Amino acid sequence: MPQPPFLPPPRVDDLRSRWTALVPDAPGVADDLLARYVEPTRHYHDQRHLAEVLEAIDLLAAEADDVTAVRLAGWFHDAIYDPRRSDNEEASARLADELLHGTSVSGRRAEVARLVRLTVHHAPDPRDVDGGVLCDADLAILAASPVRYGEYVAGVRAEYAHLDDPAFRAGRSAILDRLLSRERLYTTRYGREHWEERARRNLTAELALLRR
Repeated sequence: MPQPPFLPPPRVDDLRSRWTALVPDAPGVADDLLARYVEPTRHYHDQRHLAEVLEAIDLLAAEADDVTAVRLAGWFHDAIYDPRRSDNEEASARLADELLHGTSVSGRRAEVARLVRLTVHHAPDPRDVDGGVLCDADLAILAASPVRYGEYVAGVRAEYAHLDDPAFRAGRSAILDRLLSRERLYTTRYGREHWEERARRNLTAELALLRR
């Protein structure tokens, strides 16, 4: 069963080339975004996560209506990320609207911002195919191999180092419970067929550890 495309830490030049293929007239925006994804507080939501989301979007691209908008949203979905904030997605959506203004993709700003906002809950309308591709790409990590899933969990814990263990366990357990209560984690056909079962196994195993 195919796994999502989990990658080693990416080369900055490779990410920059991806951006240039999307928005060749805005290299400064790439510089801004790439700097954000290496902020010292990021241990999971970093350039590796960005690269994995972009690779997952490529894998799901055939199910999108406007894959360019989805790829742009992939770049911006965690552009602002601070575990102490509750408005990261909204702030990232506003940043997308601001930084894409005046570029060759300016006409997609509103759609990119809308897609970014969907990553608050990762529950797009089933008819929203572009929202489904973005959200599934962002949640692809849940279907990782045990090694990569363990790295993801450790990275998330490091980002929430300001919480003591009881508070982190309670908050993380609540998130996992909500995910497992869903009828399905993924809305794309590919995600449902290839990632759903493995993701549920990973979530269930992590939850059991948290409740020991």
